[in-house]
This record gives sequence, structure tokens and C-alpha cells, in this order.
Amino acid sequence: MVPDARSPGRTVGARADAGALRLRPGVRRSRGYHVAMLLLVDVGNTNVTIGLARGGELQATRRTATHRALTADELELLLAGIIGLDGATLDDVSTIVVASVVPAVSVAIAEVADRRGIGLLDATAGTLPLAVRVDRPAEVGPDRLVNALAAARLHGTPAIVVDFGTATTFDVVAADGAYIGGAIAPGLELGLEALAARTAKLPRVELRAPDRAIGRDTATAIQSGTVFGYQALAGGMLARLRGELAEMSGIEPGAIRTILTGGLSAAPWATGVEGVDAIDPDLTLRGLLIFHAETTGGEREADGPERAAR
Repeated sequence: MVPDARSPGRTVGARADAGALRLRPGVRRSRGYHVAMLLLVDVGNTNVTIGLARGGELQATRRTATHRALTADELELLLAGIIGLDGATLDDVSTIVVASVVPAVSVAIAEVADRRGIGLLDATAGTLPLAVRVDRPAEVGPDRLVNALAAARLHGTPAIVVDFGTATTFDVVAADGAYIGGAIAPGLELGLEALAARTAKLPRVELRAPDRAIGRDTATAIQSGTVFGYQALAGGMLARLRGELAEMSGIEPGAIRTILTGGLSAAPWATGVEGVDAIDPDLTLRGLLIFHAETTGGEREADGPERAAR
């Protein structure tokens, strides 16, 4: 089991800063008699993933493209429109919980929260209830740390999280729940785009696994090299990371939980990655929900391993 988030003796990032949740004077944490609604925002380099949560449960998720040049006014309209698809308004939101790797979008979100009187909880190495044992904790992407937190609480430790996004990240969680490092590889779609852009005759193909590795035309040859090649990359990295973590933990590699997440984890080809225990596309949003609960004492989803159908 993972130690309690408020236990003593943790290293960097073990306690949430008291000022992490910023509320304007006189603004309450909830609105009227309604159960507080949380707006969970994961800002990536390519997409912004948005979730709505009430009563400790993730109720709706949406995705939109990341636009670094959005003003706060434009972002406010965008957020209002997206959550409106699920019958909510910004007036329903008590707190925005955000993990962002795009500073310009982070600033715009903070401005929207401030002028709308909405609480803001920003995930960083210094605010998350997670020990971060790396050389430069502040350089680790907030989404990676949130994934580590969610993996520990929901799937158990030790664990490895693979996030298929613009980049593919491998994040390692020690037996005591601490984040201890990982690896970064170019994302699969990034590779496909580069292949099409930097060659004269190779087309952009559909991202799916072909029937066999030996391609009989250009399209199936590219699909074979990218999909099967990426499955081998992910599986090979997992095997290597699992071996190192098992040796350092004094356990068998099979005891390490492995979770896939990110936008591409829901694609059919992801089930072909070897050595995976669970596929949880919403892991980052669920981690933000856990972050809020453990920081503010709010409700959260139930703990326990959650294996995806394989």
C-alpha cells in the first residue's frame, strides 16, 4: 500500500503548499446547495483534455486542440462551450484543477479563474502529495507526476505508466509511491507526420496495425514499421524499466504494475503492447481528482486495482 499523503518524512513534493488553492477574498469553495463541481484540465502540447467531476466521480471528458496564442477571453469562451456540451456552465464550477505543460495556457487559465471567482489548484512538484526523487523535480512535467500519483492510488505500486501523447513518456513509481524518474520517446503520430513531411513520396497513412509485418504496398509497409515498430519500442522499454525497478526493489518483475494512458492508449493497436496490466485513458484526469481530494479533503474515487479488459 502507498503511505498516506500527509505522512512525515517525505522528500520533495511530499506536501501540498498551503497556498496552492487560490481563492479571491470572500469566494466560497462551493456554490449554493449544489454538490461542488470540479473542472479538471490537462494541458498537453497537442491537446487539452477536460473533465467534469462531482462527488468524487469523473462524469464527463472532452478534448480540444491546444492553442498557445489563446487570450484569456478566448479561453473562457472555449471552456464555457466545451462544458456546455455536458449541460454545465462556468458558474457551476467551484475549482479548476490543472496540470499544464504550456505556460501561456496556464497563465490564461489562472486569469479566467481569478475573474470568475473560481478556485485554482495547480499541479506541480511542490504542490502534489507525492515524493519526487529525481535530480531536478521542477523539470518533470506536471502530467507525468499526476499520472504517477494516480497509478499509485488506483493501481498499486511499484508501477510504470506509459503515456502515449505528442511524446511517449515512461514514468516509474517506487514501492513506497515515490516518483523516481523515467524515459521520453518521440510520439507515434509525431513520427508519422515527420515521415510524410520529410519524404517526397511517402504518404500519411491511417494509424492501424496491418495484417502482417511484411507490407505488400507503401501504405501497409508504413503501418507495419510504425505500429509494430512502436509496439516493440514500448514493450522493449517496459521490459528494461521493469527489470531495473525489480532489481532496485528486490522483487520479481511480474509484481510491477504497468498502465497505459494518453489519447492513443484507447487505439486498438495499443492492446498489442506486451507486458501491460491496465489501459486507463483517463488516468491523468483521475489523478487531478485525487490531487484535489488529498489537498483539500474533498471526495475522491475509490482506491483499488482497476484492470482494463484485455
